[in-house]
Amino acid sequence: MLYAAYQMQDDLLVPMREIASATRRMSSFWNLGFDKFLPGHFLAALEMMSRYKLTHSRPSFGFDSVRSGNGDVAVREDVVLDLPFGNLLRFSKETEVAQPKVLVIAPLSGHFSTLLAGTVRTLLADHDVYITDWKNARDVPQSAGSFGVDDYIAYVIRFIEEIGKGTHLLAVCQPCVQALVAAAVMAADNNPAAPRSMTLMAGPVDPRESPTEVNELAAAKTLEWFQNMVIARVPGRYAGADRSVYPGFLQLLAFVSMNLERHQEQHRKMYRHLAANEIAEAEKIKTFYDEYFAVLDLTAEFYLETIERVFHKADLANGSFTFQDKPVDPSRIRRTALLTVEGGRDDICGLGQTAAAHDLCSSLRPHLKRHHLQANVGHYGVFNGKRWEREIYPVVRNFILALE
Repeated sequence: MLYAAYQMQDDLLVPMREIASATRRMSSFWNLGFDKFLPGHFLAALEMMSRYKLTHSRPSFGFDSVRSGNGDVAVREDVVLDLPFGNLLRFSKETEVAQPKVLVIAPLSGHFSTLLAGTVRTLLADHDVYITDWKNARDVPQSAGSFGVDDYIAYVIRFIEEIGKGTHLLAVCQPCVQALVAAAVMAADNNPAAPRSMTLMAGPVDPRESPTEVNELAAAKTLEWFQNMVIARVPGRYAGADRSVYPGFLQLLAFVSMNLERHQEQHRKMYRHLAANEIAEAEKIKTFYDEYFAVLDLTAEFYLETIERVFHKADLANGSFTFQDKPVDPSRIRRTALLTVEGGRDDICGLGQTAAAHDLCSSLRPHLKRHHLQANVGHYGVFNGKRWEREIYPVVRNFILALE
């Protein structure tokens, strides 16, 4: 009923959005006779109404060229491997010399991989970049089967094998756990494609360290509570009809509620910019929220297993994590270098949660380990924005380059 209620509300709002959009288009062409003050606010209000929606399809990454070497080079998105729950996507470009191969492991937490568009764009200057492009669970038919935490790890290993020897991993937020497990499994199996390095950025390797509001909420509720309160079935109109999912709109609601005043102020700023015809300033905010309000659903099994194995039991941190019923031992990692990155003002992954990976990778020699703490940056700023581009990325780039 939860998903059906959301869908019904969204359907009821469609006429309002379409009328607002159509009226705005007509107002742009016709002189409606308002005084010079009113039209700007009138048009701004119409645009705000037309934007009152979520989208459920992956947006564009938003770039077709990047600065690399001495000039701009064209970038093409190629699907290297198409699997039921996610694709391996490569950002192909022409370069004079071979560049280090980097697999960006995107979180599966309610947003599409395009949330990392800024991360990818920056990396492309010096690297051959791939990304895990997860699919919206509501669009995956039930015939594709289930998709849990072990399946996610298996996908990561399969993607690394597809890219080949010498791959560097860069995991953002939630999949830091899965990236570390994948590296440990491949090391234990003596897999020739085992990654050359892994960069773990702001992820809950040990959520017991400096617990945040997110960690405390996950720990305070039982698994049964999450099952009963936030799991819903996909409506019949979609390919994944009747699949049990954690809806992306609920995850977005949780994120927004954590910083409600900030999001409200950003929308007030967007309205003021639109009313004043300050197009460039308004466009920056619109671009962010076009991405932020694009949501995808998670399979119920992946969401519930993440709550239980990562947040309730901290399986990886306490040594009880298993993959396909076999124990996972990060101390088996001896050749995959480790860089961890944390933000000093991260309110989602607290200080020490990612750095915990260093104790787990106890067999790595000191010169293969590095930790970077970026002061005065929040969770999103670890992998996007000016601090990422100017201060964090050079650390990541030099770490990878030193291993080539």
